[in-house]
Amino acid sequence: MKPGPLPAVDVPDDMGGAARPPHCGPLPTRLGVTEPRPEEPLAVVAVGPTGAGRPEVLADVLRLDPGMLSVPAGSWLVVKHSRVPTRAAYVPGYRQPHSYGADRLAAGPALARPPRRVELSVPEPLLRHFTVVDTPDTGALGVAGTRLLLDAAGRSGALLFVIAADQAFTAVELNLLAEVARARVEVFFAVTPGPAGWAPVPETTATTEGTGASVAPIGSACGPAPVDPVAVTVEAHRAALLAAVPALARARWFPVAGGDGADLRRALVGWAADEGLRRASADPPVLPGAHGRVAVAADPGDWSERLDRQARSCAQRIRQHLALELANTHLRVVQEIVFGVGCAGLPQLLDREMEALSLLATAQCDHAVHRLVEDAAGRVLGAPLSAGVRRRLFFAVRWGLADHRADDELDRVLLVTSTGGVAGLTGAGATDALASCPGAERAEVLPPVAVALSGGCWQHWRSPGNHDPNAARAWAQRALREVELELSREVSRRLEVVRLSLDGVLADAVDHGILLA
Repeated sequence: MKPGPLPAVDVPDDMGGAARPPHCGPLPTRLGVTEPRPEEPLAVVAVGPTGAGRPEVLADVLRLDPGMLSVPAGSWLVVKHSRVPTRAAYVPGYRQPHSYGADRLAAGPALARPPRRVELSVPEPLLRHFTVVDTPDTGALGVAGTRLLLDAAGRSGALLFVIAADQAFTAVELNLLAEVARARVEVFFAVTPGPAGWAPVPETTATTEGTGASVAPIGSACGPAPVDPVAVTVEAHRAALLAAVPALARARWFPVAGGDGADLRRALVGWAADEGLRRASADPPVLPGAHGRVAVAADPGDWSERLDRQARSCAQRIRQHLALELANTHLRVVQEIVFGVGCAGLPQLLDREMEALSLLATAQCDHAVHRLVEDAAGRVLGAPLSAGVRRRLFFAVRWGLADHRADDELDRVLLVTSTGGVAGLTGAGATDALASCPGAERAEVLPPVAVALSGGCWQHWRSPGNHDPNAARAWAQRALREVELELSREVSRRLEVVRLSLDGVLADAVDHGILLA
């Protein structure tokens, strides 16, 4: 589902009357199913309720031991192809991943907090086609976790939902699947036997209504052929799903039991071949306008002043949106402290909220930069930007950030401390550990916004003496307030350095009469 816009109207200068101040356009107001870029790696995101046997299904598909797929509670698992088996835990607050053995008996490292993701690399040929991503159980995702899952599924291209024969779809799961059904995401369902096996088939004699005639029991010599309990179970789950989400009528279903995941494996390979071809065809080798001279308009007008006003307007709107999102986060956190996970579960809950907030802030900043470049460069060049010219401008603006000594300052992690404050961590690799489901290398001007909880928060709130809900509520309020202040400064600083860099690029173009990027 695409992010919903806020209403905004721009009145150009040539439409008569006084022009309104330039604005940022419709900003993304919440995370949804993200449209994948052609260069995004193909992946299958696995999800399902607790007890559905999801690790066993993935182990069957990947031909691995299920014990190799175990991760700490709340962490995501990313399984990739490699000639040498490796496993690494990516923990916010560290610049390097923690590597440990990839075999089933390898003990994980002693960490101050759970990793955002664990990457397992194995020499399995299937993983040459796509990556497999395993997520926390649907019952533990919450609002923020569901948004992260939707973003990952949209970029990856496929969702594998695993459910047991004795389980039913919950309202949260149906809402999740309804969101996925609206996007270009291939959905697969795997049904596993429950503790009692597959659905029981009734063996009593039925009576035809109104006639008194009896029907022979199923499986008798003169009656119909025996009914397959596996087919009955799968069809019952499919009917229950389509009653709530009819858009998933084309989704494929596979019963998986006793290591029989061959059909599901073949279906995933077929999807990867088709989707890979579609994405490759959508990415031309040379973009229009990637080369050649681009002339400047004869009279670009007051583009520099408009750029300054628009950058300030964008920063203000983003700060307002993030403040509103943090207020909603505070309400959810307080509710969970009192009625849900309690004090011990507070760090995991708030860390997942901060990851979703980081993705939202990153999307809004990227959108603002796109709008600044489109409007200012469009005025200077006198025409809408082609894809190639836009990419050249992005590269030039990103290169110009170094002239303002902002490239290193912006590539940092904001860590919430055990005292409720916010500390910064910079350096190469600092932001790599924060993505639960990493994608393709960013082609945007700015590095991603990165907020996480430090390991001290886990140690503090999981200590036996720290179980006061009032203290937890006060700490959460203080921490969220500090995050809001720090993000406000971060957004303003980011858009200001982008404005300075873009202003320099376009000023050179005006002085020379052609775009030099």
